Amino acid sequence: MDDATPPAPAVDAAPYRLALPGGAVAATPLIFASPHAGRIYPAQMLAASRLDRQTIRRSEDAHVDTLIEAAPEVGHTLIAAQFARAYIDVNREPWELDPAMFEDELPAFAKARTARVAAGLGSIARIVCEGQEIYARKLTFAEAEDRVRHVHLPYHAALAALIAETKARCGHAILIDWHSMPAAAASGRNGEVCDIVLGDRFGAACANAVTSLVERELGAMGYRVARNTPYAGGYTTEHYGRPGRKVHALQIEISRALYLDEATLELTSGFAQLKQDLERLFAAMAAHDWKSL
Repeated sequence: MDDATPPAPAVDAAPYRLALPGGAVAATPLIFASPHAGRIYPAQMLAASRLDRQTIRRSEDAHVDTLIEAAPEVGHTLIAAQFARAYIDVNREPWELDPAMFEDELPAFAKARTARVAAGLGSIARIVCEGQEIYARKLTFAEAEDRVRHVHLPYHAALAALIAETKARCGHAILIDWHSMPAAAASGRNGEVCDIVLGDRFGAACANAVTSLVERELGAMGYRVARNTPYAGGYTTEHYGRPGRKVHALQIEISRALYLDEATLELTSGFAQLKQDLERLFAAMAAHDWKSL
């Protein structure tokens, strides 16, 4: 299952992949999203990069889309970004750009002054891995605009439509945003090591009933689960999570040590067990009565 060196695809590839529940399976109010497992690296990006594809790929939430691919079988909707997060990060504000990365003047609306931009991790990342600079030249705003308009905006238009349709059908919608984290970052409160972090913006983005069910099910399987530390939820969780409006958003970060060799991006023997356990979680979430939300 290793695809460490996939062929360079066309830039006009679909920005996302959508999988809906089929057959006799009843659709649940849950939408699963994978924003950071995309493996499309357009040739124009690679030509501008000082790094090789494999080095850039280390910023991926590698194979998370594969870990959750069975979700539609029990009724959950799945949307997965196809383009690499290093090309355009759909878990950021669309115009969260670093002016220092561009040769021309950015429009006022694109001159972001966020902590993520300062860290080199805006919607177009400046760095990967241990602070390695991606680009060998300055980009143009036209390049950034193309990435935003052809990938970021369509992805979020589709996600927003799924949420609206689900809420209209069920009375509420539950968005689960799936990620993986470096093993070195997998520490919870007081520095203890954890396997999985649940980020609900400290309760602001998601009802406790959702977070608690996930925490309980994973804990029963033997996983060490933390809440909101070190990841409380990113742009997607913050942007869509509105419990008062019956839309809940929960970010789930999985330690890569559970299933992946972080240096080679090859799957380890732990992948099969983790995937099986997650599918048990998906089934429990599908069986739960969410009407009280």
